[in-house]
Amino acid sequence: MMLDTTIATVPGQEIGREAVAERQARPTPPAERRSIIADYIAMTKPKIISLLLVTTFGAMMIADRGFPSPLLVLWTLLGGALASGGAGAVNHFLDRDIDTKMGRTKGRPVVTGRIAPWQALTFGLALGAASFATLATQVNLLAANLALAGYFFYVVVYTIWLKRSTPHNIVIGGAAGAFPPLVGWAAVTGDLSIGALILFAIVFYWTPPHFWALALLIRGDYERADVPMLPVVWGVAETRRQIFLYSLIMVAVTTLLFVTRTSGPLYLALALLLGGRFIYDAVRLLREQTQRAARRLYLYSLLYLALLFLAMVLDHAFLA
Repeated sequence: MMLDTTIATVPGQEIGREAVAERQARPTPPAERRSIIADYIAMTKPKIISLLLVTTFGAMMIADRGFPSPLLVLWTLLGGALASGGAGAVNHFLDRDIDTKMGRTKGRPVVTGRIAPWQALTFGLALGAASFATLATQVNLLAANLALAGYFFYVVVYTIWLKRSTPHNIVIGGAAGAFPPLVGWAAVTGDLSIGALILFAIVFYWTPPHFWALALLIRGDYERADVPMLPVVWGVAETRRQIFLYSLIMVAVTTLLFVTRTSGPLYLALALLLGGRFIYDAVRLLREQTQRAARRLYLYSLLYLALLFLAMVLDHAFLA
């Protein structure tokens, strides 16, 4: 930029200005376009979207007495992906100050300047609006409102309010990730029943042990960013105990789908098997007190939620 200014102010400046204008008007190279697109996709947090869509689809499958229409599934998953992606993009905008202090996030597009803050915010708000419009017109208004509620909860309640103010941030704010099953259920039935609320509770109680295991791995990042995550405020030992406690509650809640006859014995057997492994890893973390144990639990927690909802789908297919 300094070179361009110098060229434009020396004799022959008109030539310099023409060169600058030509360079600015030059079409964006394909490689650069792909890089920009990749940055916008990264802001939506696609890995999180994929997991949330699994819970949405699982809820749709067990809410329907048969099988939901492929078109309904398509519109619902698209609307859910737009809501989740939009919330993720706004999160990139809101957390850009603390992201610079954390090794895990310092390479994000907004932090590095590849995407301007206003562009991230506009993109996130546009995706949120597109999600509501898609679900309201192609699915139903209840599903649209629930997706909007999850978007609001993640952006306002968690990111703006709780994340920087209390160690209970992920317990309360993490409820945002529990809305997708409600969206899926409402898309099929048009209402919410006990089964939908149990699915919400499963994801709600899964979130703290999952996220706290990650927080144990990157505790130093949160300390540098002055974010009051549980390991920073209550200590590592207490975090391990809380992970174990929430793991027990979570597994107990998963059995309620069988108790209420929302799912059958195949689901119960698989849920207990998967939950038993989760508790085993939580116990190992409690005893070993190592980063390796925390990483093992964190990675399994991702697999666990996907397999649990797959178990619901298999049980439903077996009984249908």
